[in-house]
Amino acid sequence: MKLNEYAEHDGIGLAQLVASGAVHARELASLATEAIQQINPSINAIIEHWTPTATTGSGPLAGVPFLIKDLAITATGRRNELGSRLAQGLVAENDSSLMQRFNTAGLITLGRTTTPEMAFSTETDSLLQGPTRNPWNPQLSSGGSSGGAGAAVAAGIVPIAHATDAAGSIRVPAAFNGLVGLKPTRGRSSHGPMMDEVFAGFGVQLGLSRTVRDSAALMDVVQGCAPGDPYYTAAPAEGFLAQVGRDPGRLRIGLLDTPWNGASIDPDIADATARVARELESLGDQVETVRAPLDLSWDAFVEANAHIWCASLVRWIDHLAAATRRPVDRSTLEPATLACYAFGQQSRGTDFAAALEVRNSIARQVAAWFEEIDVLLTPTLPRLPQTLGTYNHNAETMNGRQWTARVFEHSPFTPVFNVAGTPAISLPLGMSGSGLPIGLQFAARFGADDLLLRLAGQLEQALPWQHRRPLIRVGNPY
Repeated sequence: MKLNEYAEHDGIGLAQLVASGAVHARELASLATEAIQQINPSINAIIEHWTPTATTGSGPLAGVPFLIKDLAITATGRRNELGSRLAQGLVAENDSSLMQRFNTAGLITLGRTTTPEMAFSTETDSLLQGPTRNPWNPQLSSGGSSGGAGAAVAAGIVPIAHATDAAGSIRVPAAFNGLVGLKPTRGRSSHGPMMDEVFAGFGVQLGLSRTVRDSAALMDVVQGCAPGDPYYTAAPAEGFLAQVGRDPGRLRIGLLDTPWNGASIDPDIADATARVARELESLGDQVETVRAPLDLSWDAFVEANAHIWCASLVRWIDHLAAATRRPVDRSTLEPATLACYAFGQQSRGTDFAAALEVRNSIARQVAAWFEEIDVLLTPTLPRLPQTLGTYNHNAETMNGRQWTARVFEHSPFTPVFNVAGTPAISLPLGMSGSGLPIGLQFAARFGADDLLLRLAGQLEQALPWQHRRPLIRVGNPY
């Protein structure tokens, strides 16, 4: 198989070739390594790659080259640095529960992708790893915090890569890089054994892909709890991959075209949202503009998230400092991370408890929306990708609450569904006049990931995106 041919296949397509004997998994791993060497210098998406060990796994993704994010997952004997100088050189002693599932599925893990420090940003740019560049335009952001995964998949290095999402970190890079990005329902996969939950249950793990069926297949891989997990959400009896291609039926779709913080939307994104709404109507769905109220102010929503995020971060950083015997100061942490650490140290137990009350309120409110509609449609982001270097402007002057507000201002449509624990998916259904992908987000009630996958599969057929190619891609290095 030639490198260009490799990059044309999605994960399931490659696995089918392996299963038929047309190609060997070792050959795919060699091609992916060649792709890393050819493309990564232009985008800085992969910070470490290695020769994989033999796999004995099986399933619809067996033999497929794969990458893991440098955060929230551990692989035995591999570094786990979280994009931070504080954790530089830290090596994991064991596979996490999720890593075990990836191995059992037969995925061939080849390395680690970049993340902003501690994933506390929706732009992937750290002092340790440097900026990750968008394959559609290397002067622009690839999004975050799973920006390395997004850039690597968009550029054709691997068809699918592990990613995490606590406020939009799967969906943001999906939108910026023209990919499928599904944030699962809370309780779909395990964070164990080192963590029981991430940011009070806001954080989930899955991946980024170029096709709906790959994301569905990965859901089947990660689905299920490990002993001691605090949450478990049952899967559909036939699994998630079986949902793709099924008719979602006639849906009641609510259209929310203004984010909860009231920010304006780029005209290209507004136009793409309207076009998709019309397409849904042509497919037989009922689309109506809705308000989807939160019943609390945006500032109060950000405040609650700041307490949960920053207080959780304190323990995370303290554990890393103890493990590496390094100080917690500007020699090891970036200004925004230090500010969030200080805010978390000042946060009281009553502040955290009040934030959990907000979590409950949001979950109840979001559940009420889906008594009136089946799916909520929004833009994934209000703006097109920004120029690298602008996101962190004046970060050194901010406190932890102000930094959290900046993160949420950049991605105001996404974090509500992390707080509520409900599923949401970004699909690359539009293009800007300047040739950049535009993501549209679809959200559903708790546990209705299967409905989102059926709808996503239908839209993939109606508004295909597979023919679109970024500037930097396997076979076309920048």
